Amino acid sequence: MTLLRQLLIMGLIAAVAAGAWTYLGPVLPPPEVGVGKRDGKKQPAIVVVQEVASAHETIRVRVVGTARALRSATLHSAAAGEIIRVNFTADQQVTGGTVLLELDSEAEQLAVDLARIRLDENRRTFERLRRLKSSGAVANSTHDDAQSALEAARIELKRAEVILADRHVVAPFSGRIGLAELDVGDRVDTDSAIASLDQREALLVRFEVPEVLLGRIAKGDKVRVTPWSDRTIVTEGSVFDIGSRINEQTRTFLVRARIANPNDTLRPGMSFRVASDVIGQVYPMVPEIAVQWGGDGSFLWLIRDGRARHVEATIVQRQEADILVDATILPGDLVVVEGFHRMRDGREVSYAKTVLGAKVKAKTGS
Repeated sequence: MTLLRQLLIMGLIAAVAAGAWTYLGPVLPPPEVGVGKRDGKKQPAIVVVQEVASAHETIRVRVVGTARALRSATLHSAAAGEIIRVNFTADQQVTGGTVLLELDSEAEQLAVDLARIRLDENRRTFERLRRLKSSGAVANSTHDDAQSALEAARIELKRAEVILADRHVVAPFSGRIGLAELDVGDRVDTDSAIASLDQREALLVRFEVPEVLLGRIAKGDKVRVTPWSDRTIVTEGSVFDIGSRINEQTRTFLVRARIANPNDTLRPGMSFRVASDVIGQVYPMVPEIAVQWGGDGSFLWLIRDGRARHVEATIVQRQEADILVDATILPGDLVVVEGFHRMRDGREVSYAKTVLGAKVKAKTGS
């Protein structure tokens, strides 16, 4: 090979190298900040960190519930007989003690009158014998028999009055009376359902909750209920009582919440959407961007004593832009939010703190 040809080949190689540097040089990654050596020492990695906060885990319960009246009863007659008077109409507000229905009671009234006459007779007899006893004209046994007869007459009158009272169906408490398909002249017995009575100024909404929440829901906890028939009606209530057993088939337990019904717009038997936020344990809270993933799962880069620490972290719950984690975090630890590619476990770092995305100061670990 001649000298001229060697010079031409070397010039061509130099031209190709110069062109490659011209076009590829700007896209090549620059040397890592802090990786270079100064005075023979490795420079600290520069990262952005944020203080680790803490928050309660919030468990959102969304279930279906069914309402019943605060007090509810199905009315029956204590005796059988013919109806002679109906004193109510459907959906009427009645007061406790009001006579709602009357049965034929002529025979029972006669029995009361007769028992009252017998009581008066036995009372007069007893009073006469009591006066005679004081003078010694009557034996003690005769006086005692008259006293026993008087007490028996009193009991007989009370019994007759109870039987007479059973001919009337009385409202046991104040509330709204339901629909009754009974008329004057109908006969009823003790098994005949006359009407329902509901006290619905407040309702109890019954729903089932998974057993994992047992012990986390307590009386007085707030709930929000919305009728399935009208999503515009949202009513707040509170937990009224909690069941004592876990259902073996569904693995749930019963809860009842009390809600007010001042305008009488809600009815027993309605179905509701029930929503409640159950407060759980306290966990460390970090920005979503701070959670990294590796071959063993999720982890965090923490700054501890000025050096990077690789800490495994289990995600518990996402809360908007933050994440609750289950991790070993010590007081004063800072979590890295920028500069992850510079992290090595145990490496010295120089960091800038950020609060809500705004860098506020810088510090070099040592």
